[in-house]
Amino acid sequence: MTSKREMTLVAFLQAQNCSNYPGSWRHESSMSDFLTPDYYQRVGRILEDGKFQMAFFDDRLAIPDIYGDDHTSTVENGVRAVKMDLTPIVTAMGMATSKIGLGATYSTTYYEPFHVARLFATMDLMLGGRTAWNVVTSLNDSEALNFGAKGHLEHDARYDRADEFLEVVMGHWDTWGDDALIVDKQSGRFADASKVHRLDHRGKFFQSRGPFPVPRSAQGHPVLIQAGQSGRGRLFASRWAELIFAVFPTLAIGKKQYAETKQAIADAGRDPASVNIAPAVYAIVAESQSMAEDKKAYIDSLAKPVDGLNLLCEVLNTDFSKKPLDEPFSDEELAAITGWRGFCDRVIMLSGKKNPSVRDFVHFSGRGTIKEFPIFLGTPKKIADEMEEWFGSACDGFVISATHIPGSYEDFVRLVVPELQRRGLFQKEYKGNTLRENLGMKKPEIGAWRRPAQAA
Repeated sequence: MTSKREMTLVAFLQAQNCSNYPGSWRHESSMSDFLTPDYYQRVGRILEDGKFQMAFFDDRLAIPDIYGDDHTSTVENGVRAVKMDLTPIVTAMGMATSKIGLGATYSTTYYEPFHVARLFATMDLMLGGRTAWNVVTSLNDSEALNFGAKGHLEHDARYDRADEFLEVVMGHWDTWGDDALIVDKQSGRFADASKVHRLDHRGKFFQSRGPFPVPRSAQGHPVLIQAGQSGRGRLFASRWAELIFAVFPTLAIGKKQYAETKQAIADAGRDPASVNIAPAVYAIVAESQSMAEDKKAYIDSLAKPVDGLNLLCEVLNTDFSKKPLDEPFSDEELAAITGWRGFCDRVIMLSGKKNPSVRDFVHFSGRGTIKEFPIFLGTPKKIADEMEEWFGSACDGFVISATHIPGSYEDFVRLVVPELQRRGLFQKEYKGNTLRENLGMKKPEIGAWRRPAQAA
């Protein structure tokens, strides 16, 4: 079957010693030069050869050290122990590629709007309109302590701050008209000052005057990525996101949440078709089913229990070392979890228990293993069949997570991409030079982001 729509493919990257799968660094074929630009540039070229629309980097602002209030097991076992700043890495990848979009995660809780606005606007110019910002509110007290705060903001308060943060950033990105620059050497006129404006924002959380010193890029402004999955997080994503990074444990759940998210976008006064929803998956592909299963067995063997425990504590901002393995969390203890509420809600849903235990969190989250996301396993045809089934009813594309680097992406590009292209499900060539063009998005008009909120 040939689809009239083409799916979006996004690679899920980390500026650290492993992929999203913490055991990936232990893989015999994983590259170990993750402290060099060559590592990231190789990955960028592989993905661009495979016509991926984008690669984006997740991030945390602290290493996982909440389990037992100690970083020793994280460092000794390499559980995402290295976390580098994304700006120079994305820039280095951009210099080695020419079409693929590149996204970076920056927090609305621990940075300032003007700083983030200028950083991403500049990067978007330097990369020819290929940049995206993954908007996060951060997760835990370890991050707060690194920035001199006593503790992490309460969940909904983080999103209230994030809403205003985006208003400031988007306001600054609206400062320059597309035709403001003149650069006429004969007349000596550089720009039309009537087309450059001050923001003069004064709000609950921020004050920022302007005018902003960076003109607009070829795509207008960076694409906005968001992954809010709690009730408040979904409201935020429905208002702002242009690409929503989702976690759908099963196809049935994916269909339901995909429809609900599209409706929430419409309720926010936006066109649901203008927002891409892409769930995270692992793809383990080989020339035969048995070869793929052998690959998976080896990959599974790389995980250690300490990986999952450290990452659960990190994402939930809760020290599980103080809790007996099979003792259910009380209502009060669950309410006190201040990390990723959507993650907590997902475990409750999958376990079918109102009060899951530590063991339930470990088992049903799949944290630290490749069971955290759906796994497409088998031959190129079998994986393409599964992707086509999801694409028809539960998503607009996929965020492909790597079991090891660069092998996961090399195998996917070599084996799965041609099969998707043969079926008409995925692009054979890039549609343009900017990320928006390749995602099928229009260049946003200045001030367009204000209209849905005003209408609501």
